[in-house]
Amino acid sequence: MGFARIYSAQPAYLSASLVTVEADLSRGLHSFQVVGLADKAIEESRERVAAAVKNSGFASPKHTSKRVLISLAPADLKKEGPSFDLPIALAYLLATGEVAFDPNRILFLGELSLQGELRTVRGVLSIAKYAHTHGFHTVVVPAGNAAEAALIEGITILPAPSLSAVVAHFDKSGARTNAPITPQATTVYAEAPGEEVDLADIRGQETAKRGLEIAAAGRHNIVLYGPPGTGKTMLARALRGILPPLTFEEALEATAIHSLAGTLCGTLLSIPPFRAPHHSASHTAIVGGGTIPRPGEATLAHRGVLFLDEFPEFERRVIDGLREPLEDKVITVSRAKGSVTFPAQFILVAAMNPNRERADERIQEVDRERLKKKLSGPIIDRIDLWIEVAHVEHETLRTREPLPPRSPAVRERVRTARALQHTRYHDTTKANADMSVRDIDGSARLTRDAEDTLTRAAGSLRLSPRSYHRAIKLSRTIADLACSETIGQEHMLEALSYRPRGLFE
Repeated sequence: MGFARIYSAQPAYLSASLVTVEADLSRGLHSFQVVGLADKAIEESRERVAAAVKNSGFASPKHTSKRVLISLAPADLKKEGPSFDLPIALAYLLATGEVAFDPNRILFLGELSLQGELRTVRGVLSIAKYAHTHGFHTVVVPAGNAAEAALIEGITILPAPSLSAVVAHFDKSGARTNAPITPQATTVYAEAPGEEVDLADIRGQETAKRGLEIAAAGRHNIVLYGPPGTGKTMLARALRGILPPLTFEEALEATAIHSLAGTLCGTLLSIPPFRAPHHSASHTAIVGGGTIPRPGEATLAHRGVLFLDEFPEFERRVIDGLREPLEDKVITVSRAKGSVTFPAQFILVAAMNPNRERADERIQEVDRERLKKKLSGPIIDRIDLWIEVAHVEHETLRTREPLPPRSPAVRERVRTARALQHTRYHDTTKANADMSVRDIDGSARLTRDAEDTLTRAAGSLRLSPRSYHRAIKLSRTIADLACSETIGQEHMLEALSYRPRGLFE
């Protein structure tokens, strides 16, 4: 009776998988079946497609005595989401002969309303990038996704408002008079920063501000600890304001992640993301996972900041689950059907109140033991800066003179330090925190005094090999902020001063 083939795709994290939608019509009692490991949303597409086809002026599949079989290939790939509504509808219409056009080298995706309008879907940026690199010349997307898809240059993006508009654009032999769809122009909209916390808004806490500058310059992880109400959360939120804006490639990568997760606001995520999950969040919510693995907060913070307030209140499993991303900058989720690797390069900012200002030494000892049980040695070693955020004198808080913004000046110093690192490593994505042992041997030149200081401290503080190397990485960042080619004793002493003191002893 009829056969047709349409091409679509399914987002697969930062890439996509090609899905071929085939329609076959044969005589027999009416049926409408979708095969190919389809989830519930795709199975329900039969009803949406039937109504959309009817309300777009075509004969409904339910009013014909034909057996309609829709196949989503490859058959062993799990298909999910409503983005296959449009290609299913077009494949059916091509198979019936009601429309005629050549669908080769064109990708179609979009969810259909019952009236035939196209609704936005997730993961469009990844699909557009896949289409560009795999020889497709056009991608038809819902109008609401067009600006996002058009971030990929070199491919035609058609913003389609409805099924009938798509048919009118491609089926030149039909009697429909809809105007052709105008391709979406590539326009980069820089994300406007929100109400950022400026460092000048935080009175006092100069040591903590210095720690944030070092963390931003070298992409080091940091812990802020102290009594409640001393500004730990404000300091954490101020970190985002001193980070350099994302490069275009970094912005595309972060935007693709948030597009897939459905958390994208706007078109392009051009400033580093800031994620602050509650301490009751589960292991899957933070690290990622599930029956069908999905990214968690650690991946949503990729290229930005992951802020964990009340750090010891998180489940031990959650805290230990951060060991891999803190070291390798990725998270691998393994399931029976396979494994998925999510990017997770973020700056961890943890805040905690370890002793809660209790005067009783016995109770403080109980708190320290509790802290040791929650924070394992490998986690402690992976955090470079431990900053105490103490009480601020009331006289300092009463200062009413407005202070000029401080974050822009700090951000420029951070940019300068990052530029030195990019030149040193010949890599615009690498920072001092990412140095390998070979990088340390080649790029972290210590003076004799600095080397002697580190050797003595390694013995007295009983530094593990990981902590030893991290002290060098941190001192390298401090030297970069001072525009020094070598790591001096003053840089090493400052780096060692950020080791945890009195928390676990």
